[in-house]
Amino acid sequence: MRDPYEVLGVSKTASEAEIKKAFRNLAKKHHPDTKGGDAAAQKRFQEISAAYDIVGDKDKRAKYDAGEIDAGGNPRGFDPRAHGFGDAGFGRGGGARDFHFTWTNDGPSAETAHAEDIFSDLLGGLGRRRNQPRRGEDLTVATTVSFEEAARGGTRRVMLPDGNEIDVKIPAGIRDGQQVRVKGKGTPGRAGGPAGDILISVSIAPHPWLTRDGNDLKMELPVSLKEAVLGGKVTVPVLGGSVQMTVPPNSNSGSVMRLKGKGIGPAGKAGDLYVKLVVTLPEKPDSDLRQFAEGWRANYDPRSKLD
Repeated sequence: MRDPYEVLGVSKTASEAEIKKAFRNLAKKHHPDTKGGDAAAQKRFQEISAAYDIVGDKDKRAKYDAGEIDAGGNPRGFDPRAHGFGDAGFGRGGGARDFHFTWTNDGPSAETAHAEDIFSDLLGGLGRRRNQPRRGEDLTVATTVSFEEAARGGTRRVMLPDGNEIDVKIPAGIRDGQQVRVKGKGTPGRAGGPAGDILISVSIAPHPWLTRDGNDLKMELPVSLKEAVLGGKVTVPVLGGSVQMTVPPNSNSGSVMRLKGKGIGPAGKAGDLYVKLVVTLPEKPDSDLRQFAEGWRANYDPRSKLD
């Protein structure tokens, strides 16, 4: 497997945020859902996900940088030279070491250990650890949901790195960049250990007119000149439908109205929708409006506050 930094196109000194950003951009670009199930895209997506599984995890990245695991997340082979035993075994070569032991009436002192214990830890202990049950690795994949799906929740089918698909429940109110954990669907465990988990990194597609601020929503609502001057009822599109809102007479562009409980969250606890009025003239020339404006003796300066 290629170097995970090279796969993600980042340097070894890249920050966690830079690595995450690179992964998300590549995952969006090569996700099989956007490529009609193309086999090459699926293979590339799996490679990207596997690379992020290494350098996107703080502990694994540290082990990889230290040479303790390879690009596939597997422990590297044991090398006696790394422990100062020389090239030809114990007691030979420039790297050989002498071991000294002290004894008390009760056996080895607390600051020393028996030679057999030392050799067992260095050589035999590795084999014992490999035979112990170990939890499987977590895998990270990415998916993109709609704005409404993120706000109201739902179920989405997600393709895993091995090509299988699972249905994932998207919780209502999830935020961009948050993860959904699916337990037991990651890499199988070793020696009878439990399987790892799947971490679904969720990106949220932008909405045509709504933006999010916590559990509150914001939008700009065009209103006609007549509605702004005289006031009246206007229709406001909201998530899942529309509501009626009263525009007060003589409302300026930039005036903000609040619709309580029309944001994100369960009934009774949802945020609010903030509606910013934008006075909008007709796209095509209106002769009546032009005639009115020509005969209107405006007695105010809208730019007086700029002086």
